[in-house]
Amino acid sequence: IWISGNKICPDIDSVIYALAEIIDEEKWWGIRGDSFRTHEALKKLGVDEFMAIGDLDRATHILRSELLRKGLSLVHATKEVAKAYGVKQEIYPMCNEEVATIIVTAEGEMHFQDFWVRKKGIPKVVDIYFRGIENAKIPEEVKTLIKKEKEVIIGPSNPVSSILPILSVENMRGMLKNKKVVAISPIIGENPISGPAGKFMKAKGYEISPIGVLRFYEDIIDALVVDESDSSLEGGRIFATKTIMKSKEDAIRLSEFVLKLFDKI
Repeated sequence: IWISGNKICPDIDSVIYALAEIIDEEKWWGIRGDSFRTHEALKKLGVDEFMAIGDLDRATHILRSELLRKGLSLVHATKEVAKAYGVKQEIYPMCNEEVATIIVTAEGEMHFQDFWVRKKGIPKVVDIYFRGIENAKIPEEVKTLIKKEKEVIIGPSNPVSSILPILSVENMRGMLKNKKVVAISPIIGENPISGPAGKFMKAKGYEISPIGVLRFYEDIIDALVVDESDSSLEGGRIFATKTIMKSKEDAIRLSEFVLKLFDKI
């Protein structure tokens, strides 16, 4: 989404900030200790910047946008932003093309950020679709990596708004068919860990539960990791462990569990 003249990629930025160890661990987005002076000044000047963008966070958006305006693709702009933060891991967007997540509500259609930030996720959700997805192409760099790798992890993000767009780009689902794929459920019991995953799952016809997540991914995953509180569901493709990550140590422990799981499936 473009806001105040800059391209914002929330999921990519959160990954970069987490790997750079500067993410705000209370919100799990934005930069720790950021200020919002520019955002407040813009509001006073009458600019409708509905997202509270931090000053340090904005610097990331400005860098990315300048690179895009110079003709770089989103893939290469992302590499440069990650490099600027000292991140050595490879991070890729799902495509270079513009794709927007549109929420169909009882109040009309709106961008995901309008729904979640401006409307606070309150409107009834009827459906979700991805504007521009028909023009999206899997970047060649991503195709090469997926062909090379034998194992794929789908993190505990919102299945509909974060993962489904990626799976909807060209033949991404088909590319995963011959891989070992492990997904981590973002739903514990009947409650999403965060965000509007529940509303979105329901709108797409899935129950709000780990079983609903399993059915959502059933054609591509070999295993689903659920929280230990849902251990009664264990069996078949479901494996339980502690999935809540409140610290770096929690994240490392969960990662080790998932990596060992690949040897069992």
